[in-house]
Amino acid sequence: MNQPVDQSRQSLAALAVAAVGVVYGDIGTSPLYTMKEAFHGAHAMDVSPANVLGVLSLIFWSLIIVVSVKYVVFIMRADNKGEGGIMALMALVQRATTSESRARWLLMTLGIFGAALFYGDGMITPAISVLSAVEGLEVATPALKPYVIPISLVVLVGLFLFQRHGTARVGALFGPVMLLWFATLGLLGILSIARYPEVLAALSPGYAVAFFVQHGVGGMIVLGAVVLAVTGGEALYADMGHFGKRPIRLAWFCYVLPALLLNYFGQGALLLHDVEAAHNPFYRLAPDWALYPMVALSTVATVIASQAVISGAFSVTRQAIQLGYAPRMNIAHTSEREIGQIYIPFINWALLLGVLALVLGFQSSSNLAAAYGIAVTGTMAIDTILAFVVVRSLWGWNWGVTAAGIVAFLTIDLAFLGANALKFFQGGWFPVLIALAVFTLLATWKRGRALLSERLTELAIAIEPFLDSVTRHPPARVPGTAVFLTTKFEGVPHALMHNLKHNKVLHERVVLLTVVFQDIPHIDSSERIEIWPLGNNFHKLFVIYGFKDETNIPKALELCAALGLEFNMMDTSFFLSRETLIPTARPGMALWREKLFVSMVRNAGSVTAYFQIPTNRVIELGTQVEL
Repeated sequence: MNQPVDQSRQSLAALAVAAVGVVYGDIGTSPLYTMKEAFHGAHAMDVSPANVLGVLSLIFWSLIIVVSVKYVVFIMRADNKGEGGIMALMALVQRATTSESRARWLLMTLGIFGAALFYGDGMITPAISVLSAVEGLEVATPALKPYVIPISLVVLVGLFLFQRHGTARVGALFGPVMLLWFATLGLLGILSIARYPEVLAALSPGYAVAFFVQHGVGGMIVLGAVVLAVTGGEALYADMGHFGKRPIRLAWFCYVLPALLLNYFGQGALLLHDVEAAHNPFYRLAPDWALYPMVALSTVATVIASQAVISGAFSVTRQAIQLGYAPRMNIAHTSEREIGQIYIPFINWALLLGVLALVLGFQSSSNLAAAYGIAVTGTMAIDTILAFVVVRSLWGWNWGVTAAGIVAFLTIDLAFLGANALKFFQGGWFPVLIALAVFTLLATWKRGRALLSERLTELAIAIEPFLDSVTRHPPARVPGTAVFLTTKFEGVPHALMHNLKHNKVLHERVVLLTVVFQDIPHIDSSERIEIWPLGNNFHKLFVIYGFKDETNIPKALELCAALGLEFNMMDTSFFLSRETLIPTARPGMALWREKLFVSMVRNAGSVTAYFQIPTNRVIELGTQVEL
């Protein structure tokens, strides 16, 4: 009787270990630079007992309130069929608001901007993490300082070059390595706290309050460093679909959080008795003989943390494509067993260029810390707003509880955001610039596709009169099946009209195929297909995907046999419409955005490749559309 329970516990433990390796890499490497930035950064505080205890108290309560309460306990409840992250949250908001309301437009705009901020974070995290790790060489011996940048560049280039092979080969190592990393963090912290236990007084929130009373505006500025301790907290929510709530929560409360707190308090204990340690308190915790092993372990840990962020960028991009916010891109599946393991070359090389520019431009982790934080705190504030729309509209919380919750969390989020905004001209402009650029692209693509759909609808012929005409004046029918891909639920595809006009024939069987993306992560194979007979051997076929499903049309067509519509791929031809778009001054979008949209369409990935249709079965027919 105990066997299923034991197996369940073993599975939970295994998932918790895996979560430690994937979910907590970003927040787990924050001790490398958080305390250093507070006491040795651009806005460093004096290393005094009151300041050290005040900053430690702020870090402690930030981890408790922002990460533990807000994300782990509260926001992780707002899941979309088990999936989390800002795209899943946007999907929930869509259900909670009416389609034509201004509130929905504003909330979706916020959500898109939050997703755009992620790409800035995806560039900064690898740069600052790897730089912070390799800078440990300077602590070991100043003679190695000239080699920090070159070594960091080599590590980062190697990381991005590896992406095309997928993470499956090294994924099994992530959990054990990060378990060792957090154990090391905790052990170093315990040894330091044991020597100077008075540092534990910082557990009292009174020290945080006293810090703000003493420093006023200066106390707000230090939040720009304190927030570094919670960067990566949003990953708990984003990776929920991979591991589930319980393993993530178990790993956080039982292992990750204690290890982080012990290390931060250990660094604080060291600073109380060694002011000179402020230039790198993390590495000063380690004995001299352990410096080089710590640099090696830190570098591996930061690579793992960076890997998680890069994989997250691939995942967010695919979700954006399938929700209609980004053009098709070449997506390679790097694992036959794990659907989430994908590689997007364009995103990979774009991130690499950004990361290299950051390392070469900022030169040190302290300089990069000024750029870090705006993207994360902006995303956290947007998460709070969207989450409370969900709890009010979908969960039915009363206005009093909802208002109290959003005011409490949003006050903290905006305080962090405001503190980081002060660093805008020291580097904070970079993630904002990246986010604005990505937001412009996402919003332009969404609006451009809607505008194109309107124009095609204006030019389209309704399906019913067309079928009546074919019945009354039947053209010649040739053997085989013709599949016409269309984005419209109604109307005759332009490719079908051009084929009939120029070739004067129809295939024996004609299928109008529309791919539909739902605002849920996955669609069961039993619900993948819908078939509507139209008469005269015409069929309307809907292939339905969730925003995290693999798009494979041939595989989907295999499911049609059970519904009486069997396909022989050697006897099936796919007809695609290729639109030539012409920007105009007509109402719809600004002319510069229309030109941008046209450029995005021209450079979009192939429909054939995206839907994995055999290239030797595809015929493309063009049409011209004025926007």
